[in-house]
Formats: sequence, structure tokens, C-alpha cells
Amino acid sequence: MMTRLIVFFAVVSVTLTLLIVYVTRRASWAARLGDRKSRVAAGAMTAVVLSPFLMRATGLESPDVVKLVVAQVGFALGLTVLISAGLLLPFDLLGAIARRITRWRAKPDETKAAEPAAVETPPSPTITRREMLSRAYVAGAVGVGASTAIYGVAFGRRDYVVEQVPIPLRGLPRTLDGYTIVQLSDVHVGTFIGERELAAAIDLVRGARPDLVVMTGDLVDHDPRYADLLGRFARRLGELGARDGVVAIPGNHDYYAGIDDVLGSLRAAGTRVLRNDAITIGDRGGRFALLGVDDVWAPRNGFGRGADLPATIARAERDAPRVLLCHNPEFFPEAAPHVDLQLSGHTHGGQVNFVVRPADLVLPHGYIAGHYVRDGAQIYVNRGFGTAGPPARVGAPPEVSRIVLTSA
Repeated sequence: MMTRLIVFFAVVSVTLTLLIVYVTRRASWAARLGDRKSRVAAGAMTAVVLSPFLMRATGLESPDVVKLVVAQVGFALGLTVLISAGLLLPFDLLGAIARRITRWRAKPDETKAAEPAAVETPPSPTITRREMLSRAYVAGAVGVGASTAIYGVAFGRRDYVVEQVPIPLRGLPRTLDGYTIVQLSDVHVGTFIGERELAAAIDLVRGARPDLVVMTGDLVDHDPRYADLLGRFARRLGELGARDGVVAIPGNHDYYAGIDDVLGSLRAAGTRVLRNDAITIGDRGGRFALLGVDDVWAPRNGFGRGADLPATIARAERDAPRVLLCHNPEFFPEAAPHVDLQLSGHTHGGQVNFVVRPADLVLPHGYIAGHYVRDGAQIYVNRGFGTAGPPARVGAPPEVSRIVLTSA
């Protein structure tokens, strides 16, 4: 696990450094700064952008307010670089191809006699229209990158949405028609999700009037010191009075933070934790089975057996509709033949979606956000409430899901 983290941070650091150098050189050219100023700017930006990663990788202790400021500034600059680079690289690539074609077309016929070398003339102090437009594009790209990053960090990550999700569930008894499950996922309690954000979550859940509250993993970001804050949050959720209480499952970040601390705080708060286990919701007048599996990635990260669906189903009531809680939606193809509905998170809906949604390109299962159907089963993927990595959201607002079950 430690080796994997070291490799990850090394790759991220090298990639970000190269992109910072590229973007600052292009921005310096557009602003007509000299090479020395460009190098100074690149060095300063690299130090600021990598600071949050180095603090986490080395475990460097610092006051929370310092950590918050450093991380917000560093991630905002890093996001500015990523978005700017995404706009500049295609532009520069197309420009290089166009220049290559132009030179190829202007190449003299090799059969002609060599002409005397032309006398070089000093460059004109004025710039051409093409160069002016190029400088304007570079400046605009950096401006768009910076403004998008600032919006995502300052506003987007708190642009909370309650999604109304009607789900017709096959086999659901009429007596449970309208049963409301409120789903929270990927809260990531930590540096960026504290009392202020959790108070907003409580208000949103209260307004959704749940019969059951479920939390589908990644509840603590990575620091076990925040497990107590999660426990206080879970207790407040329980005090909202949902008739079937609060149920939670773990996610991969809960293992990174320390699974015993995270789950211990939940249980102490009265939350029912399902790890390859099942309970029955309802009574003789109507019921469904609520299943919860362990994190799919747990074995990959050296943390036990992970999701065990057969063992979970064996603990569920027979002949009742099955609602599965599973943090990672990549499990859905395996679960679909055996459940009626799966509730997941993990993807954050891509979290930062500028022009395109990169998650569509890197997640092969394709379950990124929202409602999907496979083999007659359904899955709803919650975009998450908090953030991982950059404390920003663009095009993927933080979500509380209000899932209303109806008789199919």
C-alpha cells in the first residue's frame, strides 16, 4: 500500500511539474515576460501546487487552518494548470501541424539550382495579426482555467442539490409504495468537510423526510482523527427520526483512514453497519431486503476479502425485493442478476467536468452518475457530498439523493 502511494505521488508530482512549466512558459510568452521571470513563476507555482501533496505524503503536521489555506490555494492553482493545459495543448498541436504543412508546401524543388542565401533582415518590432490572436488565445485559456478553478473551489463544492429519484421496484409491496431512502455518499469528512458542510447535510436530509438514511462509503477522507466528527454527524442523522434509522457501508477511503476507527464511530452513534450482511426493512405487511457489501477494492489494497455477495444474499430474507448498498458501481455487472436495485457512489460524478467528463474516458464500467438499468436490475450512482483531491466541483454538484420506491 505504501509503495503504491509513493508511486502515485511521484507520478502526480512529475506530471504536474511538466504541465506547470508548459503553462507558465506559454503564459509568459503571451505576457511578453522574459525567460528568467518565466522560470521564477514556474518554480513558485510548482512549490505551491505540490505543497498539499507533500504535506499528505510526508504526514507533516500543521494547524488545520494552515492546511486548509495551503491546500485550497495549491489545488486551485493545480486545477488552473490542468484546465489551461487542456485548452492549450490541442491549440499548440494543431498549430505545429499547420506550420509543418506550410513548410512542406513551401519547400523548394530539390532539382533547382541553389540560390544565393538571402540576406537576413532584423525582425520587425511589430507583431503580426496571427501572433496577436495567438497571444490572446493563450491569455484567454489561462483566464478560463483560473476562473473555473476559483469557481469550483469557492462555490461549486458547496452548490448542494437534492436529487429526486423515483425508482419502480419490482416486487415491492403496495404497503411500501412511496418508501423514501435518503442516500449520502462520499462525504469525505476531513480538511474540507467540517462542521459547516455537515450542518448543511443535516438540513438537506431533514428536508427530504426520509424513512431510511443510507451512507454508501468514503465517509472519512484519509485522516483517522476525523472519525469522531463523523460519529457526531451520524448521531445527528439518527436524531432526525427516520423510522428505520441510519445504515452505512464502508468505502475505500474509510480503509485508508482506518476502518476500525471509522466503523467504530458509526456504531457508537447508533448507525447500523453492513459489511457483507443484510437486514429486513418493513414488517409482515410489506418488506424488502437491504443488503450491504464490503468495499470492492479492499483486497486490492490489502484489506481483507472485500465484497462477498453470495454470503450477503445468504443472510437476506428470501423472496423479498433486494436493495444493495455497494460503494463502487463497478460491482453492478456482478450484482445485477441477483438484486433489484443497487445504490452506489465513489465516482463523484467526475467531480471536475470542464467541457468533457473525463470519467467517461477512464472508467470502463460506464456508471458515472445517475440512473442505469442492466439485466432488469437498476443502479443509482450518487455524485457524492464531499470532494477527494482538489476541493472543487465543476459540472458535478454535490448531491443528496431522495430515492422514492414505488410498486412496479
